[in-house]
Amino acid sequence: MNIQIPQLYYSKLMRAIVEFDMINDGDHILLGISGGKDSIFLAYAMAILKKRLHKDFKLSALTINPQFRDENGRPALFDIERARDFMAELEIPYDIIDVDIAGTIENTPEKNPCFTCAFFRRGAMNRYALEHGVNKIAYAHHHDDAVETFLMSLLYSGQLHTFTPVTYLDRTKLTVIRPLVYFRESEMVDAIHIHGFDPVKSPCPHDGNTCRQEVKELIATLGETIPDVYDHLGAAMRKGALGELWPATKTRAEMRQTYFEYKNK
Repeated sequence: MNIQIPQLYYSKLMRAIVEFDMINDGDHILLGISGGKDSIFLAYAMAILKKRLHKDFKLSALTINPQFRDENGRPALFDIERARDFMAELEIPYDIIDVDIAGTIENTPEKNPCFTCAFFRRGAMNRYALEHGVNKIAYAHHHDDAVETFLMSLLYSGQLHTFTPVTYLDRTKLTVIRPLVYFRESEMVDAIHIHGFDPVKSPCPHDGNTCRQEVKELIATLGETIPDVYDHLGAAMRKGALGELWPATKTRAEMRQTYFEYKNK
């Protein structure tokens, strides 16, 4: 495969790699591949970096098949096998493993299915990485994902939080990198014409009906009346953007002395 990438895309990719120092000599990087537009572009982009960068690193790729079932109890269509040829053309060793995440979700109906799925996917990726001498895992999260996560955290948990471009996992000693953090989702859609791979449809029964989708639509709606809302959310994610906030809530014990000073003469 003669892999090429527009200069704008390469510049955004390199900005993330350089700014957050994502790749070092001797790295073995495992790519998380769902078969969707984002992870397919991640594989394509990392293959380009493998050829162009003066860094000695290895790439591998893994798909976790969560074994979802359709409404009739049959295995949901997950046409991921056709990704094998694409990965072979990119010269990236590729594996697919089955993990019964669907069964876990069914057995824990009280928990959020998206949280459960993400938790067990990460666990499976980490185990595979440790078993195969991998020291870094690359995920295909883009800038829209980060902004949506930031707003979701505020709305659903009352915290200001999003994922970081590089995350070190103390427990496993693995490092997670996200090389696509400067790409917009629309660029991922356009990238289909660059790499030529038709994305695999997600087998998730909740696809398109999640809290993330609601927040995505909320940002789009707000953007109709506040044109800069997306850019402002993106700026608010950065350290140094924090303005004046209320102090942390005090406990009754912390307020006891002051309380009695008000009450006692």
